[in-house]
Amino acid sequence: MNPKIKVHSEGYLIILIVSLVSLGLCVAYKYCFSPQYSFLSNALCVVHIAIVAMIIFFFRYPFRWIEKDENAIFSPADGKIVIIEEKLDQKYSQQNRIQISIFMSPMNVHVNFYPMSGEIVMTDYYPGDKIVAWHPKSSDLNEHSAVWIEDKENKSKSLIVKQIAGAMARRIVCFAKKGETVEQGEELGIIKFGSRVDVLLPATARINVELGQRVKAKKTILAYFE
Repeated sequence: MNPKIKVHSEGYLIILIVSLVSLGLCVAYKYCFSPQYSFLSNALCVVHIAIVAMIIFFFRYPFRWIEKDENAIFSPADGKIVIIEEKLDQKYSQQNRIQISIFMSPMNVHVNFYPMSGEIVMTDYYPGDKIVAWHPKSSDLNEHSAVWIEDKENKSKSLIVKQIAGAMARRIVCFAKKGETVEQGEELGIIKFGSRVDVLLPATARINVELGQRVKAKKTILAYFE
C-alpha cells in the first residue's frame, strides 16, 4: 500500500544537516554535563529531537486526489484566505484582476499546485524584500515567483499564481517553465518556512470562498471561470 504522505525532496538536505548537528550536540551534552546534570542534557536532546521532527513535519507532502474541472479554479495552497479584492495588475497582464491571497502558516503544507490546466505563457522571479507574508505590500515587494497559465483553446481562461516568501522564508522553489503544458493539480513548487500564495483571476471570475476561510490545495475551489 502506498503511503498517504511523504517528505518532499527539497527537505532532504536540510533534514540531514539538522539531524547530524542535533546528534553531534546530543553526544557532546552527554560528555560535557556531569552525571548530576544528566536531566539537563536529556532535556536539551529532547529539544533537538523536537526541532528535527518539526522540520520533517514542515516538509510533509500529502497525497491528494483531485476531481478535475476545466471551469473550476482550485486552491494552489493550504492556508487561510486573507485578501479578496479587485485590483489592476500593473506588472504582468495590465488588466483588472481579482486577487485572492492565501497565507500559509508554518503548520500548513507548503507544497503548491497548479489551480488549472493550460500552457505556461510567462514565468518571473523577483528577489525582493523581507516583509511579513500577511502584509498587503509583500505581494509586490517580497521575494516572489510568478507563473501565468492560460487555456490553449480559450485565452480568456487565464490566471497568475504568485509564490511569495515571508520574513523568514528566503527560498522559493518553482518548477514551472515557459511553454510547457501543465495539468490541474500537478505540483508547481514549494516555499520554505512561512509564506503566502496569491492567485490573480479574471475580473469576471465567480468567487467561491470568503475572507478568513481555511482552504486546502487540490480540494477547495476558489472560483469558477465565467
